[in-house]
Amino acid sequence: MTRTWAARAYNGPMSTVANSNTSGVTAVVLAGGMSRRLGRNKALEPIGGQPLICRVTERLAQVAEELVVVVNEAERATVLPLPPGAKVTVDKYPGKGSLGGLFTGLSAATQPWAVMVACDMPFLSVALLEHMLSLREGHDVVVPVLADPSTSPKRRGGRGEGSRGPGGEARPEPLHALYSTRCLPFMERRLQADDLKIARFFDEVRVRYVPEAELRRLDPELLSFFNINTQEDVDRAQALAVRECATPSF
Repeated sequence: MTRTWAARAYNGPMSTVANSNTSGVTAVVLAGGMSRRLGRNKALEPIGGQPLICRVTERLAQVAEELVVVVNEAERATVLPLPPGAKVTVDKYPGKGSLGGLFTGLSAATQPWAVMVACDMPFLSVALLEHMLSLREGHDVVVPVLADPSTSPKRRGGRGEGSRGPGGEARPEPLHALYSTRCLPFMERRLQADDLKIARFFDEVRVRYVPEAELRRLDPELLSFFNINTQEDVDRAQALAVRECATPSF
């Protein structure tokens, strides 16, 4: 497949899904967070010997034809080690949380589908992403659902998404998901109403939920959903990266 952005080498486990499933896809990375809890730019945090955002983009290079990086201000992008050909776009709805970033990235995409992830997810599974891409037909969103997010490698914090609701019921993981450009008007309507929870517009589109059992077949430890917010998270990511190098197929 010919890509419009320069892909870095990725030596981790690959999917067995045919490459035709990755056509028509833009990778969108949300890199506008303030990293308040960590106290420094987590996109630049070295994990396994490379900046965190590089771990993210080189995995996405296996499943997308272009790369869009969303930042909250243009100056932030100047310090990011992005691959040649990456497109940087500034949040169109500053202060509107992750939904604003998703809308901005999807608006900038030239492909009909986007793989949306955050810049602080060091253990994305190429195999899982390609499986999710194979599920697109007949849907507008493909989103993982953890049966009980408290059992995931680390519950996502600080974004108000992907955590348990009252009573501990399952919730989708919208910051590791696929979105069709058909979602744009529904996203924007929620933004204009200041209704910022991502999953709220799901009732207006066709959603393929990917249950935890299906996720675990390709990512047994659900490490795709591990994200970094604190020094404790960094320390654990470093340990996991060491294990990854010792056991490339884990």
